[in-house]
Amino acid sequence: MTRYHYIDGVKIALTDEEEAVVVAEEQAWADGQADRDLAALRAERDRLLAETDYYGNSDVTLPTAMKTYRQELRDITKTATSLEDVNWPTKP
Repeated sequence: MTRYHYIDGVKIALTDEEEAVVVAEEQAWADGQADRDLAALRAERDRLLAETDYYGNSDVTLPTAMKTYRQELRDITKTATSLEDVNWPTKP
């Protein structure tokens, strides 16, 4: 597949060296997909945990169901690798 770039409005085919750079950049991006997926999963998990952080106050008794829910959220990255394959626990 021939790739092109534009210089001063003129379509020019990439050299072999330029093509190699583009291919390497695309591969690096693809290789990082799992890390980006896991980061998105952790961000959503952290948001859900933050919603229940008030239970951690010393004047609030943490119900067993909430303890279980929070632990399941913390454990979510042991089984899920992206937002598409996660089974979120139900908030009590």
